Formats: sequence, structure tokens, C-alpha cells
Amino acid sequence: MNAGESLRALRKRKPLVHQITNYVVMNETANATLALGALPVMAHAREEVEEMVRLAGALVLNIGTLSPPWVEAMLLAGRAANAAGVPVVLDPVGAGATSYRTETAKRILDEIEVRVLRGNGGEVATLVGVDAEVRGVESIETGADPAELAREAARRLGVVASVTGAVDHVSDGERAARIENGHPLLAQVTGTGCMSSAVTGCFLAVAAPFDAAVSALVAFGVAGEDAAREAKGPGSFHVALYDALSALDPDELDGRARVS
Repeated sequence: MNAGESLRALRKRKPLVHQITNYVVMNETANATLALGALPVMAHAREEVEEMVRLAGALVLNIGTLSPPWVEAMLLAGRAANAAGVPVVLDPVGAGATSYRTETAKRILDEIEVRVLRGNGGEVATLVGVDAEVRGVESIETGADPAELAREAARRLGVVASVTGAVDHVSDGERAARIENGHPLLAQVTGTGCMSSAVTGCFLAVAAPFDAAVSALVAFGVAGEDAAREAKGPGSFHVALYDALSALDPDELDGRARVS
């Protein structure tokens, strides 16, 4: 299923995407989900996550602001999602910056069947044991080629690895895609990485994991390009990005995809 077909299916089905995400970007990821055409629910209380995830088309786990109750809720939701056949996206925000973040991401990967791992180069490199520098939640440097990193992560972790940066790379261990859509302003707004994980969850609700990961990055990148044309800087770009996600045309999306 290509990006245009996936977007058309998403908007027709309007899947519920259950997100356990951090407070900092909760509003951003919810708005991006709505703008794209899916329905967000931001539930993290352990008392309801298992029930909620069974209603969803996909589950997004974002470790951006961690505490033991949130980790427990993620594991409960992930297990319930696996039991119900609901696909899971993991965003290992800041893995490599602290041992708690790294250990939590690894624990989720060990205990939950994750379909798509979406992270920056430093985060993904940390999870496969490659040297990387992560400062806060930003990837500063990694010695690995991002295309090879995506392929290695997919093979070793049993996921579709979606490694984002100036150029994005997706691999399931056999197939690989290089996505060149996007704009530098995406790196100047807090939460765009988390938004791309939420968008991945939207597509994962209607498409197979590899296709969903590629389609999500094409759609988000094209929206970034469109938003940049209207923006005067990061602030106006942030607002324009929601408009651009809403205005994406499924009939035009594949023609604008820069995928190799």
C-alpha cells in the first residue's frame, strides 16, 4: 500500500490512535493526529489503559517524560495491545541520555511486541549497542551509517526501524527505504519527532508496518515542505504544519514522495 492509498484509507476509517506520550508534546501529537484524519486518545492511567487500547487501531508509546507509574501503564497497555492484535509504535525519546531511559526502552522492547521503532539516530544506535552521543533528547553524533543502522536495528530488535533525521531511513531487515521529504524547520520546533511517531501510529492502523512507516514519513515530510512555504520562522511554521497535514491530498502524495 503506497502513501496515497494509506492516507485515503486512514481518512475513511478514522482510526482511534491510543497514545501514552509525554506532557510536553501531548497537545502537538493529538493535534497532528486529528489534522491527518485519525482520532487521538491520550490515556495513561493504569486503571483504563488496557480497556482503552482494545478500542484503538494502534498504540503509540512515547517515553519522553518517565516515571514508574507511566512505565507500568505503558507495559500494561502494550501487553493488552499484543493480546488484542493492536500494533504498537515505540518512540524511545532520549534513549542514551540516561540509564533510566535506555533501560526503559529496552524493557519495552523485551516485554512488548513492537511493530515500529521510530527514533533519531542516537536513540536507535543506543538500543543496538552502537556508540552515540545523545544530549537531552537530541541526537548529536553517531558513528553508524543511518541506512545500515536501520537495517541492523530491524534485524536485531525484530521491528521495522524508522530512523529519522535530515534524511529518513526505514528498514524491516530486508527491505529498505530512503525518504528525502522534509524541511530543516522541522528540526527547529519541539515535538516534531514525537509528532512523526504519532503519524506513524495513524498509518499503522491501516497499513502493514513497513508501508506504514514509509508512508508516515513521506506524509509528514511533504507537510513540512508545504508548511515551510508559508512560514516566516519556527513559530509560524508550527501552526502551518497542522494546516499542511490537514490539506494533504492522497492523489498527489505519491507523486511528491522522494523515496529510493
